[in-house]
Amino acid sequence: MRLMFKERETLERRSKQFALRIMRMTRSLPNNPEAWVISKQILRSGTSVAANYRATARARSRADFVSKMGIVVEEADETLFWLEMLSEAELLPTHRLDPLMGEAKEMLAIFASSYRTARAATRSTDHEINRSEDVPRSSDHQIDKS
Repeated sequence: MRLMFKERETLERRSKQFALRIMRMTRSLPNNPEAWVISKQILRSGTSVAANYRATARARSRADFVSKMGIVVEEADETLFWLEMLSEAELLPTHRLDPLMGEAKEMLAIFASSYRTARAATRSTDHEINRSEDVPRSSDHQIDKS
């Protein structure tokens, strides 16, 4: 349990640092319409990764955790998309974007793996619950006394 808490704490800190790096990076974008649009999008998604990951700690159930983690995965993937757009549009030099893209890919892989694991565990738990509901109980049967 302590290891899981340490990993959570590390990922919370890492995603928050990533959000701060995204914020600093957007300050260096050129002053043109393309950069304005992408800046707003990447600021929203990049900071959302950290905020939504933090929210997974307050999930009220496994299903709630899975739902919240799904949002984290979507936001991390969207952030990676906007980083790719910045690179392909040549709005920032590659050497400035590569470290952020690498971190985005790593975090996306970690969060996606956690999401898949939690979703599979939820499905297997749901399956077990459904199976137990299919098993007849003795009170469900009428005893024939003839």
